[in-house]
Amino acid sequence: MSSIPPPRPRGPAGPRTHGLRLLRLAVLLAVTAVSVTTAAALPPRVGEARTGTVVRTDHGLVRGAAHGSYLTFDGIPYAAPPVGRLRWQEPAPAPSWPGVRDATAPAPRCVQMPMPGTDGVNGSEDCLYLNVTVPSARPAAGERRPVLVWLHGGAFLGGSGGDFGAERLAVRGDALVVTVNYRLGVFGYFGHPALGSAVPFGLADQQAALSWVRANAARFGGDPGAVTLFGESAGALSVCAHLTSPGAAGLFRRAVLQSGSCHMSFPPGALGPGTPAYEPFATEHDVQDGGVQAARQLGCTANDDARVLACLREQSTERLATAPLMQSFNRPAVGNRLLPTAPDEALAAGRFHRVPLLQGTNHDEMRMFVGQSLAAYPLRTDKDYRARLDDTFGPAGAAVASHYPAARYPSPALAWSAALTDRSLACTTLRAARDISAKAPRMPLYGYEFNDPDAPVLSGLPAHPDLPYGAAHGFELPYLFSSVPTEQPLSEAQSTLSDRMIDYWASFAHTGNPDTPGAPHWPALRTTGPVLSLAPGPGAIHAIDAYDAHHCAFWAGVRA
Repeated sequence: MSSIPPPRPRGPAGPRTHGLRLLRLAVLLAVTAVSVTTAAALPPRVGEARTGTVVRTDHGLVRGAAHGSYLTFDGIPYAAPPVGRLRWQEPAPAPSWPGVRDATAPAPRCVQMPMPGTDGVNGSEDCLYLNVTVPSARPAAGERRPVLVWLHGGAFLGGSGGDFGAERLAVRGDALVVTVNYRLGVFGYFGHPALGSAVPFGLADQQAALSWVRANAARFGGDPGAVTLFGESAGALSVCAHLTSPGAAGLFRRAVLQSGSCHMSFPPGALGPGTPAYEPFATEHDVQDGGVQAARQLGCTANDDARVLACLREQSTERLATAPLMQSFNRPAVGNRLLPTAPDEALAAGRFHRVPLLQGTNHDEMRMFVGQSLAAYPLRTDKDYRARLDDTFGPAGAAVASHYPAARYPSPALAWSAALTDRSLACTTLRAARDISAKAPRMPLYGYEFNDPDAPVLSGLPAHPDLPYGAAHGFELPYLFSSVPTEQPLSEAQSTLSDRMIDYWASFAHTGNPDTPGAPHWPALRTTGPVLSLAPGPGAIHAIDAYDAHHCAFWAGVRA
């Protein structure tokens, strides 16, 4: 979910650039935790054109795999490989194929941000594929299942649709689930004057995948008129973008944003002294300026734009897939046909699609990010904490300290994480709800807060004695996708919560309302509340006033 400020010339690494690397490393560690153990294989679909595990798509036959109660069809191309002259172009139609295409294993992931200490390219530019999971049982006569289309997170730098095994959502939720790969980093969000007012290619990929779903869902037993677009972190930011994108009109009927809203941002110093503020979307000018600098660094210095672009397209994948280049281009540009206006501005102006919307955050979001920065920027004492507050909030630091006194928390790191969670995610999400309610008061809107203080830690994340992760960023994912690896399995109570969450998400996909028979009532969200707290145990799922609990009235007056 993290990003980088406007691209700039690179010099020796200082606190600012080091902090940016920490921010990306925090997200990529979480992405790695998800992708270490990918789903073994996702199932094929049921529908009008299905015979056993063979389905006729609009481009040819695909053979999936049967897994008892569900079928998977993996690695189906939804666009042509964006290589050669198609690099940095909008997705082109996938070619048709003869015979029956094998769809029993996910395709390669899109080129990823390299992890520290690794060599070689992780992923492929030939990566525009999706995966379909559907119950084995055919739907009732004349019935079609709702479709859930998942956009993975990972800072627009990492992740893959194939990392998310959707069998529980499909079977328990009686739904067709599609997970999508899309271009990342320099391959997905590069800009240059030679490209003109280019769209963010990764977001264009997602819209191409939605177009594929509209054309093919019925062939797998799905309803192309009942598509729910959902995503987490950068995936949620993507959903926000499509909510405000003219080109997404009619491509989905409902939307779910998990831990990412149109107003999300990080203040300066969030991850350490001198680290810059983070805004998830960039101006076209900034992205193009970064592209000019990157072209110079790559030796593409001709005076003619066409020759510069040809030179850039001749660069090898290895030469482009470096950490500096990848992390310089992971913010979608605005001011183009796909995103004419920054999504937060579009939301406030009422320029968004009127579809039922479910959005929420995790109670301890920023503990995941802060935890990855502690080695470089220790937070052990009250003095460390006050220095962070002053660095980030300036004259408002004392007021923040009064709302988040260190003495109230077991450690200064927990106090800092609580302040950042409220400022950057909890209250910005509720601000988005306020904007939506003001401009579309009849639009169905629901909010949640995932609040399991003992949620299993995602595999690969380091332990911090002074900073338990709690319900940190991304920690709700194992409750929806069983393939997401954790340090320990869900307990019985947590498994019950997982069932409840899947029921709620599926009910929303079916009806546009998450309320489920036999489960605690999910009230509609209006302006600032209420939201549904999702936690394990008897009576733990209940409506709360998140606006008050996260001091959002206070944060509305803080400018940082």
